[in-house]
Formats: sequence, C-alpha cells, structure tokens
Amino acid sequence: MQRRNVTEVTDLIFLGFSIFGKHQLTLFVVFLTVYILTLTSNVIIVTVIRVDRHLHTPMYFLLSMLASSETVYTLVIVPRMLSSLLFHNQPISLAGCATQMFFFVTLATSNCFLLTAMGYDRYLAICSPLRYTVLMSKGVCATLVCGSFGTGLAMAVLHVAAMFNLPFCGTVVEHFFCDIYPVMKLSCVDTTINEMINYAVSSFVILVPVGLIFISYVFIISAILKIASAEGRKKAFATCTSHLTVVIVHYGCASIAYLKPKSENSIEQDLLLSVTYTIITPLLNPVVYSLRNKEVKDALRRAVGKNIVTDRIALSGEV
Repeated sequence: MQRRNVTEVTDLIFLGFSIFGKHQLTLFVVFLTVYILTLTSNVIIVTVIRVDRHLHTPMYFLLSMLASSETVYTLVIVPRMLSSLLFHNQPISLAGCATQMFFFVTLATSNCFLLTAMGYDRYLAICSPLRYTVLMSKGVCATLVCGSFGTGLAMAVLHVAAMFNLPFCGTVVEHFFCDIYPVMKLSCVDTTINEMINYAVSSFVILVPVGLIFISYVFIISAILKIASAEGRKKAFATCTSHLTVVIVHYGCASIAYLKPKSENSIEQDLLLSVTYTIITPLLNPVVYSLRNKEVKDALRRAVGKNIVTDRIALSGEV
C-alpha cells in the first residue's frame, strides 16, 4: 500500500492562506504592494551603488550582493504565493517543489553569510582603518561573496537530497511555498533523521554567523569607546547602525522560525513568520540602508539631480 501511495504522489498543493477565507483578496493586494516596493527598492539600491563612484567600496559592494540575492529570493517565492491567493489549489510538481526549495535554501543561507561578511567589513573599517583597503581588497570581497553562495549551495544540496529521497503520501503542503518542515510532514516514514539534519543545518546557518557578528561587534564597540571625541564615536557607530538593525530583524525571525520546536507553532504563526522573512525582511534591508545611511541618501540625491539636469538639457535642446 505504501509503495502504491508513493508512486501516486507526483504533484503537491499549497494550503497557503486558505484559512483566511474571504480575506485572501485583501492579502493579495497588500502582499503585491509590498512585493513591488521590495523589487523597486532593491533594484534602486543595486543601480545606485553601481553607477555612483562614491559607493564603489567593499561595504556597498557587499550590500549590492545582498540586495541582488534578496531580489532573486523573493522571485523564487512571492509570485507563486500571489498566484495561489487568486487561483486556489494550483498543483506544483515534486520537481518544481524541489527546485523552489533548492533556491530558497541557497539564497536564505547566502544572505546569512553575506550579513556576516558585512559585519567583518565593519570590524576592519573601524578596528583597522589604516589597513582596511588592503585587508578588504577586491579579491577578499569576491572570496567572501563566493564563500557565502558556496555555503548556500552546499546546504541546499544537503537539504534537497535528504528531503526528496523520502517517500511521500500526503499532497497538501500546509504553507505557501516548499519550506522544509511543511514538506517533511508529507512523508510516509519516520523523519527523525531528517529533522536532526535540518536542526543541525539551521543551527549552523544561524548560530555561526550570529556568533561571528557578535564577536565583531564586541571589538567594534571596544574600538569606538576608545575614540576621544563624542562626535567621532557617533560617526563611527553610525556606520554600523543600518547593518545592526537588519541583523537583529533577520536573525530574530530566522531563529524563531527554525530553532523553535515545531510543536509550539500553529499554522497561523508559521505563516506569519514566513511572511516576515520572505516579504518584510527583503523590503527592510534597502529601506534601512537608504533611510539611515547618509552616503546612500546623498547618492540618491545626486542620481535624481543628474536626471533632472539631463531632462532640462534635453528640453532646452528641443526648444
């Protein structure tokens, strides 16, 4: 009987937000608005960093990589989620589910380690300013980015290989995308080993970066406190506040979602947490860095001013 059920499961269906009934159309409008803002803001950040020579520094290179990763990350999840809010019970093949999970794990893990690399960048900038340009060369930046995505790929291969070797009996995923635990619950067999693998990987992906960032900020704060002038301390700490804000929100949500015992979460809580780290956090990153970062705001003003001047020249030429 189990063998027959396994061969029959070729497609899965997302439960999604069906528990919210008639409010799904409202959710669609809200999520679509946030999604458009997320894509727009991340594209603006990447574009401004690319065209403004004042932002051609290691910190903003890493920020552009994070914004690019966040953009693809939302593309993997959100369009399908929006579609399921309008058209219910749309099936997804097991191969499609595996593909979505692969990219989700790759990019989510990469983002964690990119934030760690950004913390390391701030540590070098404040604690070793005279050697900063040497220690954070283009080669080092490229290595940090490749290491982040390489770690993400390794974690994704491990997760997907372990998950999709399981036999599946259920077809309804109690989620709006192919996240690890909701898909695991569809298995016909005991998943204790898979749960252990998932918890170990989640602990590594969350706790190791958090530990490294914490150590970086211990040294950063120690160095800032040694600065004689209050203005100097304020300026030094201002370069870290954007990163620190994003880190707290990002790892806070990830820790609750993946390190908290699953038995403690209801479906509604899981959906809320998932919405936070798949939709809200990718929007938070560019908003925080644009609103709290003077250099980015100045670059945006220069870009807008340049466009206004170009338009005026074009109009005067036509006249």
